[in-house]
Amino acid sequence: MNNKLSRMNAVQSPIIPVVGELIKNSPGTISLGQGVVHYNPPAEAIELLPKFLNDSTNNLYKAVEGIPPLLTALTTKLSTFNGIEINDKNCIVVTAGSNMGFMNAILAITCSGDEIILNTPYYFNHEMAITMAGCHPVLVGTDEKYQLMPEAIAAAITNKTRAVVTISPNNPTGVVYSEAALKQVNEICRERGIYHISDEAYEYFTYDGVKHISPGAFSGSSEYTISLYSLSKAYGFASWRIGYMLIPQHLLNAVKKVQDTILICPPVISQYAALGALQAKEDYLRDNIKTIAQTRKIVIDALNQLQGLCTITSANGAFYFFLKVHTQMDALELVKRLIQEHQVAVIPGTTFGMEDGCYLRVAYGALQQDTAKAGIERLVKGLQIILS
Repeated sequence: MNNKLSRMNAVQSPIIPVVGELIKNSPGTISLGQGVVHYNPPAEAIELLPKFLNDSTNNLYKAVEGIPPLLTALTTKLSTFNGIEINDKNCIVVTAGSNMGFMNAILAITCSGDEIILNTPYYFNHEMAITMAGCHPVLVGTDEKYQLMPEAIAAAITNKTRAVVTISPNNPTGVVYSEAALKQVNEICRERGIYHISDEAYEYFTYDGVKHISPGAFSGSSEYTISLYSLSKAYGFASWRIGYMLIPQHLLNAVKKVQDTILICPPVISQYAALGALQAKEDYLRDNIKTIAQTRKIVIDALNQLQGLCTITSANGAFYFFLKVHTQMDALELVKRLIQEHQVAVIPGTTFGMEDGCYLRVAYGALQQDTAKAGIERLVKGLQIILS
């Protein structure tokens, strides 16, 4: 065995299992860590499974890009919710979650050594995928409210840049980007001949009247905009592994090569469940997101007690808050102390590329309100004690 290092040595280790191990060693810990929802898929998702089971041909491979009934349902959803029409310049590919959609996109548009622009704080799996592909993440800061800085993005583009990535509503900050900023970034991508990768996994999770904006709906953007979506969050579908991507038609062959090699086809049973989920009554999403919005209010009220100890940025989307903690302490060390001494878990900001300062991501979507309230109270008390 030779000693040459694998490309994986350059890739950061996923933080969720690391924090999970700390939680396991501290029984009774409440986790404000992982970004999932507390509720289950709609009944309609489960009700469609017998249809899958009753057709023996469903045990065979199906189309790489997804089963036709699901593609049709997604076409309708994109039109009605996102304002995006399927035309001869774009197409849908069903994926095993939107993380796979991101990897499909990176492998389809890059060569080794190319650059992808990420806005910090970034979503850690994006940075990991870019590095795995032998490409270079180029990090561009956001402003003090974690909003995009289009001029800085434009200045970071080189002849090796292949795409700019935006996430709105954002993970890890919870902020929602304005239509004006997204249009500006999308236009920069058009002018420079690069792609705009828009991750919209949290598209339904917006609050206080804020509206979700899809860059794929901008006029003339079909040929250079890649949009990523997921059923994991809104439909309580995390383990079913179904997402989808809207891509320029000219990338379809390349994306299918990637997907056929890694997956062959998205799990067909999960595609049937997804088809059922998309037929859920309107009150399924409305009521569940209303409950999360109520939990969000509890979290905001508790976090406000940390004024002076933390900078708490307003966030109108997803189910996260991103705290800047006024301390010289290492973020992971602070996370360890919160778990071991106060039995509450959050995620360190270093995982999201924030090396200068101490940051914590607080997730509130995975818990029932009473548990979330107890967890956030532990976090507030823990930070007050540790930082005093």
